[in-house]
Amino acid sequence: MKIGIGNDTAGTTLKYIILEHLKAKGFEVIDFGAASGETVEYPTAAKTVSEAVLKGEVDKGILLCATGIGISMAANKIKGIRAALCADSYSAKMAAEHTDAHIIAIGAKIVGEEVAVDIVDSFLNSKFSGGVFKTRIDLMSELEK
Repeated sequence: MKIGIGNDTAGTTLKYIILEHLKAKGFEVIDFGAASGETVEYPTAAKTVSEAVLKGEVDKGILLCATGIGISMAANKIKGIRAALCADSYSAKMAAEHTDAHIIAIGAKIVGEEVAVDIVDSFLNSKFSGGVFKTRIDLMSELEK
C-alpha cells in the first residue's frame, strides 16, 4: 500500500515520526509535506495529498497540522475526498470501516507520538465494511452535487 503524507509547519516533527514508523512496517510513503524549517500552509498540503489520492498516486493519505481541524476541513473541500479528523485509534478504525475515508487528519499538538502512530496503524489495518455503510457514503456523495 502506498501512503501519501502531508503537513503544515506545525506537523513537521510528528510527520517524521510517522514516516519512519510506516517505512519500518514496509509501506511506501510519499512525503508531500513541509520539511523542517519550511513554511507550508495546511490548505496547500491538504490539496496536494487529496489530489494524489484521487489520481491513484497513493492509496491512502495522512494529514497533520496543529489541531487537525483546518487540514481536514481543507481536504474535505476537494470533491470526492472523505477525510476524517482522528484523535484516537477507535475513530481511525471507524473512519476506515464505516466511512471508507481516504484520508485521516491528526492534530500534532493534540495527540502524542505514540497515540498518533496507533491512530495511523488502526486506520491502515482496517477495511471498509460495505453494506449499509455503502448506502450512507452514496448519500454523502449526493451532498456534493
